Amino acid sequence: MTVTDTGVRRRAPHAVVARGLTKVYGQGDAAVHALRGVDVSFATEAFTAIMGPSGSGKSTLMHCLAGLDTVTGGTVHIGDVELTGLGDKQLTKLRRERIGFIFQAFNLLPTLTAEQNIRLPLEIAGRQADQALFEKVIETVGLRDRLKHRPTELSGGQQQRVAVARALISKPQVIFADEPTGNLDSRSGAEVLSFLRASVRELGQTIVMVTHDPLAASYADRVVFLHDGSLVSELYQPTPQSVLDTLLKLEG
Repeated sequence: MTVTDTGVRRRAPHAVVARGLTKVYGQGDAAVHALRGVDVSFATEAFTAIMGPSGSGKSTLMHCLAGLDTVTGGTVHIGDVELTGLGDKQLTKLRRERIGFIFQAFNLLPTLTAEQNIRLPLEIAGRQADQALFEKVIETVGLRDRLKHRPTELSGGQQQRVAVARALISKPQVIFADEPTGNLDSRSGAEVLSFLRASVRELGQTIVMVTHDPLAASYADRVVFLHDGSLVSELYQPTPQSVLDTLLKLEG
């Protein structure tokens, strides 16, 4: 099944495009087909969630899209660059310059302040922060009064907001978020999801998020569903109930 953006977003350029994507772990009788010829596109300035039952291949898909895992077959493009044709050094450079990551674990350095953690990717890349963008990001995620605090002085929700700001500050072509609210309580999770959605609306960011939570997925503009390594359905303007209904059908 080929899934592409339709309707109001059909003219938008795509930040990420996968064609014929396959991923096989192991060989022979022990081979596991995690992805089976997936075709999918993700529009720029959009928030897309990837969902599916356990073992459907959603995390594998994200890892292949982000260049964190190799593919068995097919292609992945980030903008105009074919990620699947790059060597290790080129991949590292592309991830540093074009991709942002938000994980379930916050992955903050404990000895650095919130502001230092946010600026760290730019320092590693030898780039200066766009101060206007920095101010906008801090305003978007609501961290103005927490910049001098270290991670141990922040709540889980605040730490994840630092991680979100860190991903946003270099204005990557796309941000991949892997279960970003998995370690948070419902209130903190809702705050982080609201900030992610605001980054799309106010900063023009592109976000691709893997989640198992129908409520989290409802913050996205679009949800794509995997089952047994294949893309099988999608929803636009999802609600928690419409996402849950689709998941129940897939698991039925």
